[in-house]
Amino acid sequence: MENTTTAAQATFPSPVRPADPRHTDARPLSDAAFDVLAEKVSGATLVVGLGESTRFSRETFGVRDRLFRRLVQNHGFRALAVQDTAVAAAHLDRYVHGGDGSAEAALEGAWRPWRTAETAATLEWIREFNRDHPNDPVRIFGVKPTQARPQDYDAVLAHVQESAPERSAELASHLDPIRTAHHTDEHVQRARGTHPGRPFADHARDALALIRSLPGLDRDDDVLARMRRIVDFHEHSVAGTGNYVGDDAVWADVISNHQRRTGLRVVYWDGIGHTSATATTLGMAPERGPQPSTGSVLRERYGDAYVSVAIGFHHGDLGVTAVPAPGTDLIDALLGQVDLPAHWLDLRDDGVRRRWDGPAKLRVIGGVYDPSRDDTGHMAVASLADAFDVLIHIREVSPVRWLP
Repeated sequence: MENTTTAAQATFPSPVRPADPRHTDARPLSDAAFDVLAEKVSGATLVVGLGESTRFSRETFGVRDRLFRRLVQNHGFRALAVQDTAVAAAHLDRYVHGGDGSAEAALEGAWRPWRTAETAATLEWIREFNRDHPNDPVRIFGVKPTQARPQDYDAVLAHVQESAPERSAELASHLDPIRTAHHTDEHVQRARGTHPGRPFADHARDALALIRSLPGLDRDDDVLARMRRIVDFHEHSVAGTGNYVGDDAVWADVISNHQRRTGLRVVYWDGIGHTSATATTLGMAPERGPQPSTGSVLRERYGDAYVSVAIGFHHGDLGVTAVPAPGTDLIDALLGQVDLPAHWLDLRDDGVRRRWDGPAKLRVIGGVYDPSRDDTGHMAVASLADAFDVLIHIREVSPVRWLP
C-alpha cells in the first residue's frame, strides 16, 4: 500500500516500552565498532554524507571525525566537502597541503561553526596524513560559491574614504551593522534579540546605490564587484530569503562535479537536514512541506553509491544552550531508551529496517534553537530508512571549544 503520510505530518509510531525488541538492534559504539561501521558504509560508495543533528557538540563532531579518519586511512576516501564557500575552503585546503600558518589561522575566514578547536585538530590530522602521502593527499573543497568576506567591506570603505570622504560615514552606517552577519548570522541575531532592526539586505542595497551615485566609483569594476557580492550575501541568507533551506541542489552539483572531475571518493560534512537522502520538513517551517536536500539530490544521482549517516543525541549542555530530553514523538527519545553512552543501527539490514522504518522526526539544534520551543527543534522525514542508512546516537553531549 502506498504511504500517503507526508513528512510534515510524520510522527514515530507509538510510545515504546523499555522491553521493545527494537532495542536489541543497537550496537555499542566502541573503537572496534568504528572499523566495522567504516567498512559497512564504504563498499562501492562514492559519496558518504556524515550529518550531525547539531554543530555545537564535541561528541557528535568527534564521532564524525573518527569515522572520517577511518574512511581516509582504510578505504581510500580522499576529498572532504564542507558547507562553506570555495574561497574559505581553499584556505583550509592550502593549510592541509603544507601551507604556512596554523590550523587556527586557516579557519579565520571560515563559517563560524567550523571555527572550533575540534575542527583545527582535524585539519592538523589531514595535514599530517598528506605529509605522509604526498602522492595521494586528501583535498578539501566548499560546496558554496564564492561569497562576500569581511575584506570586501574594508576595501569598499577604503575606496570611498579616499575618493569621496564626505560620504564615507553614510556608507559605514550601512556596512558596519551588516558585516556582523559574518560572525553571527542575521537570523540568529534576530532569534537572540541582538539584531539592530533594519533588514541587512536593505542596508546592502542602499550601500550599492550610494556607490553607484559616486562619479568614478560607478565604473570601478573591483569596487562594484565587491559591493554586489555583499548584496548577494545578504539577499540569499536565511534572513534575506526567509527560508532555512539552503541552495541544496547547487551544493549537490558542486559535490558531484568535483567527484566526477577528480574521481575521488568524497566525505560530505553537514547537518542532517542537508545530508538526508530524502526530502525533509523543518519543524520551524512546517508550512513549507518537504524540501529537497543535498543528500536527496545525490541519492537520485548515485543511488546506493551515496550513503547517509545521521549522528544525533539525547540531551546535554551545548554551551550556547542546555538541551532537555527529547519529546516522546522524536526518534531520539526511542534511541535514548538504550542503556548505552553511544550506539548505532544499520538500517540497511532487512530486519532492522522492518522494525525501524516509517515516518519519523529527528532532533535538530541550530543557532536559533529555543528550549522553550523545543517542539520545533526537529526535522521530519517520510521514511527513516530511506533518509538514513545508519543512525548513530549519543546519550549526553557537551559543547565544542570555540576558537577566539
